Amino acid sequence: MELRIREGRAVLAGPGGESASEVDPHSLAIGSDLAQALHEWARVASAVGSTARPGESGAAASVVSRRGRQLALRVAAAMGTSVRFVDPVSGDGVIIDPPKPAPRSELARRLFGVPDPAGEPTPWLTGLTISAFVASVVVVAMLALANTLARETNGWLALLASVVVTGGITPSLWLARRVAIVRWASFGAAAGIVIAWIGVLIVVF
Repeated sequence: MELRIREGRAVLAGPGGESASEVDPHSLAIGSDLAQALHEWARVASAVGSTARPGESGAAASVVSRRGRQLALRVAAAMGTSVRFVDPVSGDGVIIDPPKPAPRSELARRLFGVPDPAGEPTPWLTGLTISAFVASVVVVAMLALANTLARETNGWLALLASVVVTGGITPSLWLARRVAIVRWASFGAAAGIVIAWIGVLIVVF
């Protein structure tokens, strides 16, 4: 796959330049932000090429080439395949390979799914805040349920209700662990259930 410029627009073509199609987030596995950045880069590169004079375009050409390589790397990462970047200034081509994902253990992969997309940092602060809030809500809810049942009926019914709640919510939490945003709530709910069970056993026994 080749990344090149045609009539001021970024296009992706097959090997040798055949079957070139304009970059479109609706037909390619790239985001709209990346597609917009590619077309903006293509317009700038075309403007630099059309107005350049001999000996006067060195700095601008260097910026265009460097930016093009960065975008080609993002395209390779988004599509998971190597991209041949054709420099719009020099016409030279270079193969850009997708970045290798950080190594992670098989246990971590099974528990938390695939890593975050390339170029997108993990939102630890926001995610952990959501997890802590959800965990507190789950702990309060489960302890309130267990305490009410134990006081109004008996401890065994409170224990049974806690088992039913845990068994009912566990499959949903297991599936949600792979969803990019919802997984933080899933982690918080799972931690809340574990913490709540300590309180439930204290209330019952």
